[in-house]
Amino acid sequence: MGLRVATAFCKLPVSAGETISLRERLQDLGGAPGVLATMLRSMVDAWPEEVYAKPLIETRLLGQQTVFVMEPGLIRTLLVDEAGSLQREAFMTRALAPALGAGLLTSDGDRWRAQRRTSAPVFRPDRVRDFVPAMAAAAEATRERWLNRPADAGAFDLVPEMMRTALDIILATMTPGEGLDAERFGAAMEDYLGQTNWKMAYVMLGLPAWLPHPGGRRGREAARELRAVAAGLVNARRARGGGGSDLLGLLLAARDPATGAPLSEAELVDNLLTFVAAGHETVALALTWTLRLLADHPDVERRILDEIARVGTGFADDPARLDALSYTRQVVMEAMRLYPPAPLLVRRAARSIRLGDTLIPAGRSVHVPVYALHRHRLLWDRPDTFDPDRFAPAIHAARDRYAYLPFGAGPRVCIGMSLALSECLVVLATLLPSVRLRPVQAAMPEARFRVTLRPHGGMPMLPMRRAA
Repeated sequence: MGLRVATAFCKLPVSAGETISLRERLQDLGGAPGVLATMLRSMVDAWPEEVYAKPLIETRLLGQQTVFVMEPGLIRTLLVDEAGSLQREAFMTRALAPALGAGLLTSDGDRWRAQRRTSAPVFRPDRVRDFVPAMAAAAEATRERWLNRPADAGAFDLVPEMMRTALDIILATMTPGEGLDAERFGAAMEDYLGQTNWKMAYVMLGLPAWLPHPGGRRGREAARELRAVAAGLVNARRARGGGGSDLLGLLLAARDPATGAPLSEAELVDNLLTFVAAGHETVALALTWTLRLLADHPDVERRILDEIARVGTGFADDPARLDALSYTRQVVMEAMRLYPPAPLLVRRAARSIRLGDTLIPAGRSVHVPVYALHRHRLLWDRPDTFDPDRFAPAIHAARDRYAYLPFGAGPRVCIGMSLALSECLVVLATLLPSVRLRPVQAAMPEARFRVTLRPHGGMPMLPMRRAA
């Protein structure tokens, strides 16, 4: 069902014997089908221009009174000091929960706290170092696949290439040797995420969950398949006695330090899927945007290549070498400033909150538009310019911590931050010395929000063997 058909013919119950169309509902909200079209295309396009220039604004977004917070001090108050006053926003929960259940990304309150306490030790820096050999092996497989392409193969879309690499890494670190069909699993994940913008839009418009939308049936089937696969992995590992040094084994062995309780069967499935979904999607997109920016800035690419040559690439034998890739890390951080894979943090006030002079009543939607924060004209010099030197250690240390939020902040800061950054460094250091990527199109693809920030139309690139 396309947007035009949906808005014209979908009927919503009002009272006994009465219905209204989706088009009429949009008009009641002071909007029009064009507003919904903007939301479905990219929520970033629906943000008011003031989010790039003001510290805080209150506005209506698809009929909902919404507060956008861009001032770092106010963001700290919101995400740290008032973290206990916040709930997950309904439109994100409805979009993600059918596949991800009530794991770390979608739960609140005591349930979230218990899962976070239990899972946090799995992502300690020393654990992450243990996963570096698996990361290196997956990156090397990608490099060999690219180098062995036929000479006349032409360009490819970098997005699915990086999705495949990142999924290979996350599966190798979470469930090695399980015989999982990575291609089918990845396709199911794509089918599910591909229809989430409809779910988010419907919640914001106050529409019921049962209302049909494009991709809905395929998304439901994908969610069932993903959960069945994850449950099968958990059950198979339990049947073999559990254990193992991979992420699944560590999750099975994890215990809540406060209660001694393990993760329940449902929590294991929910969080396994959460870590796979969030882990491979965000890393793949960070790498996609980074590689395109490097192709557009050969001087920056040369500095990375010089650094890699000095440091070497024997990460499987010496994971500590990653620490020496300081400039490469700056490049990744700057790429995530311009194109944060998670471009929006959304919360709802469970009780009244005061941010500076603004009182936010209970029930109000509060957004931290990370994409706009990272390009805010009061916070960044030349905000739309790619400049990795702005993340040189001294400069970055002097910057307000809450002006840069690619992994969020506060108690709900991304649990896999260290893992994600390590993956990016390993992949770049493995691919760049052997392969040069050149864009097929001169213009950078438009960035569009679909739970994550994706290049519209993909990222067509031509891989070329780099001269020795």
